[in-house]
Amino acid sequence: MLATAVVLAVSAAGCGTPQQKPAPPIDAPAAPASGAGTALTGADVNAWLDGLIPAALDRSDIAGATIAVVDDGKIITTRGYGYADTGEGGDGAVPVDPDRHLFRMGSVSKLVTATAVLQLVQSGKLDLDADVKTYLDFDLPRRYERAVTLRHLLTHTAGFEERIAGLIGTDASGLDLRRALVTDPPEQIFEPGTVPAYSNYSNALAGYIVERVSGTRFEEYVQRNILDRAGMPSSTFAQPLPTALRDRMSNGYDTSTGPAAPFEVVGIAPAGALSAPATDMARFMLAQLGEPAGFAPLLDQPTRELMQRPALDATSLGTLADAPRMDLGFFTEDRNGHRILGHGGDTNYFHSHLQIYPDDRAGIFVSLNSNGSGALDSHEIRQSVVNGFADRYFPARGDQPRAGVDRNTAAEHAALAAGTYESSRTVRSNFLTVIGLVGRTTVSVADGDRLLLEPGPLSDSPALYEEVSPWVWREVGGKRTIAMRATDDRVEAISVDPALALLPVAPARASTVAIPVLVLSTVVLLLTVLSWPVGAIVRRRLGRAPRERAGRTARILSRVAVAGTLLAFAGWVLSISSIMSLQDVPGAGLRTIQVLQLVGLLGVLPAAVRLVDDVRRHVGWRRITGSGLILFALVGAGWFAVEFHLLAPSISY
Repeated sequence: MLATAVVLAVSAAGCGTPQQKPAPPIDAPAAPASGAGTALTGADVNAWLDGLIPAALDRSDIAGATIAVVDDGKIITTRGYGYADTGEGGDGAVPVDPDRHLFRMGSVSKLVTATAVLQLVQSGKLDLDADVKTYLDFDLPRRYERAVTLRHLLTHTAGFEERIAGLIGTDASGLDLRRALVTDPPEQIFEPGTVPAYSNYSNALAGYIVERVSGTRFEEYVQRNILDRAGMPSSTFAQPLPTALRDRMSNGYDTSTGPAAPFEVVGIAPAGALSAPATDMARFMLAQLGEPAGFAPLLDQPTRELMQRPALDATSLGTLADAPRMDLGFFTEDRNGHRILGHGGDTNYFHSHLQIYPDDRAGIFVSLNSNGSGALDSHEIRQSVVNGFADRYFPARGDQPRAGVDRNTAAEHAALAAGTYESSRTVRSNFLTVIGLVGRTTVSVADGDRLLLEPGPLSDSPALYEEVSPWVWREVGGKRTIAMRATDDRVEAISVDPALALLPVAPARASTVAIPVLVLSTVVLLLTVLSWPVGAIVRRRLGRAPRERAGRTARILSRVAVAGTLLAFAGWVLSISSIMSLQDVPGAGLRTIQVLQLVGLLGVLPAAVRLVDDVRRHVGWRRITGSGLILFALVGAGWFAVEFHLLAPSISY
């Protein structure tokens, strides 16, 4: 069934809400009393990590982890846990060495790309607020009059839909950043600056602008101007790795008991191709904090401060600006009243997170080389590390502000927000629109004036929120803050993450409508196909005459439509499953599926003719009912295909 396959595919690819039972929570030390943080020393951090990480890796079936912590201008510790090579291939197991072993950074790489952009802003070669077409040698797809700027690209607000093709593979031959950006670019579905919607394409576009303006290949520019300058000699964006670094690369695993995966190749390098050891990432954190690292600062102080403050305000975001926002590359991840800037990153097998505390001169980096046995294992370990670090060494300095909205107003706002929402990181122009059926969030009113989000942001558990200022809600018993943008009669968006919003689902695409129509249509069509051989056998055994010739053409065309629809649905199941597993699907195959889907849609006409003919000739209620159900199923399947763009001209993904 198409809907079921989409659920499984999205879950397997790490998108949407996982369907598996969550892993048990990872034990973390209790936070000290308010304002009474533990002294941040190498000895204490090592003891804390040694008590947390080995057990977490063992419980989650993750092979290895690497961690670095900086404070007061120094690297106070780098730690390796588990194995960079489990020895599954027959060789001996190799423990993780944080100074030696490279891990893949995934989207943490975007911080390097953003830094490169800011270097060129600092030198006057780039303008954050100029139309990016000034710097490009190809036309960018645009739906809105407002210009797309570098500020939009670095804050994930350029308005592009999700793009998956070519994101991660195993073949490094023929990598070409410009070709990847020009070939089937994603549609612009939001007005620039108005809706946070995470976009790998946007960041890669920023990296290409660095390449164009500097006159140097992106990989070479960042090697010379960022990695070398920050004292990161073992780090690279090169794919495949340089010969000198290849034997230092940690393997990636699904689980610690499984085979090693091949080296992952990121098709758009600026968005996620960095490979680095923990020690080098410690130096990168020091450089971002303005501390001595390498042989020269990455940015001067005014530019570094520009990079590390919110980049958009209420002028374009409206009340969404009251939630945590994007800086120029960094996510605002404040906790306990401390300013924290960070970025996470994931490949198919590596999972990383980096956070710096600009006002406290500290930072922490963690990376894992496996997925683990549970859908959220890698996420929960990373959250335990970075949140545990904050709560242990930088606890709250005072009580959290109490709710400041009267109950009547909060109740009105909560009632307005109730409904079903989908992620802004979505596709709206082609067949992948169907993945919006999963990973949705239900918002309901609790206790009269609170909001219950099911599931909570970046979680598989419900989360309860209370309004603390107009259109701003804080998690009850938690740290997360969300904000809404609303008109008098509806909520336009809920910002749940600096680069992600929840958007109301159109009534026609509600799961309570679309999934029942899809399921019922599919079941009827399957039963129809099964009835064909059964009916033929029964007629033969009972010696009944073959069907009369009247209406034969309509019956045949109806059967062709039924078969075409079912084959198309099967094709979509296989294709979407492959795409969400980051495997390419040939365009010819997708077009063939669309032809089959179109045959099914056009079959509505002969199915209607057949029903009318059966009624006119009084063929009996059983056959009339059967013809009616076939017509219903083809209409339902056709509606679904049109509503979810299965027949859209664009098949780029």
